[in-house]
Amino acid sequence: MTIQRRRRIVRTRRASLGITLVAAISFLAGLTDAIGLQLSGDFVSFMTGNTTRAAISFEQGNYGHALVLAGAIVTFVAGNALGIIVAHLFARRIFAVLVTVGMLLTVASALAAPEQAVWRFNAVVLAMGLVNAAVEHIEGLPIGLTYVTGALSRLGRGIGRTILGERNFGWTVQIVPWLGMAAGALCGAALAIGLPDHALQMAAWLTLGFAGVTLFIPRSLQHRYNQRPARSPTQNDARP
Repeated sequence: MTIQRRRRIVRTRRASLGITLVAAISFLAGLTDAIGLQLSGDFVSFMTGNTTRAAISFEQGNYGHALVLAGAIVTFVAGNALGIIVAHLFARRIFAVLVTVGMLLTVASALAAPEQAVWRFNAVVLAMGLVNAAVEHIEGLPIGLTYVTGALSRLGRGIGRTILGERNFGWTVQIVPWLGMAAGALCGAALAIGLPDHALQMAAWLTLGFAGVTLFIPRSLQHRYNQRPARSPTQNDARP
């Protein structure tokens, strides 16, 4: 077997594992997203929608709701930042991120009192922001786990380029997070409607259970799905 063939096989296996991870984590994200929306009435990962709704609430004089949604946007951004920090602090990055998400969902499920609704909402939003750091790309192709609008946009642009004659079909992977999230949302909606008092706890258990499954993924592979943080040049590296 030639070196090039061996590299192609390794790359294919790595991409297949990445696609499986994206499908599974997107399913968990869609499940949680539907549960959060059903329980709170607001989006827990769709910050474009929350931005628009915050503006409408503000114009209607519903300043309390506008403030809640503005806070959710900040929380979501903080969740993404925290996810990157967690992912780069631990060798088993995907495991660490998913365990943190599962713990946040467990905390959210415990905030069941009506006066704790805003705290529960923000705990779920924080978890949804954080989960995006689990897998950032597959073989250099950017992947979004909770914001599938970007995936659908990349999918459409890929279709356009193919029609124009381009023969790079890497864009087809973008359908995976949408399919995973759609399937998860269907299950999450059923859980939130049928078992509203236990839906978040079940989402937490599923997330923690899948986190355990990722322990079987070699640590070297887990690093391949995250971007490396850019290092600032040291004084010695700087050119005169």
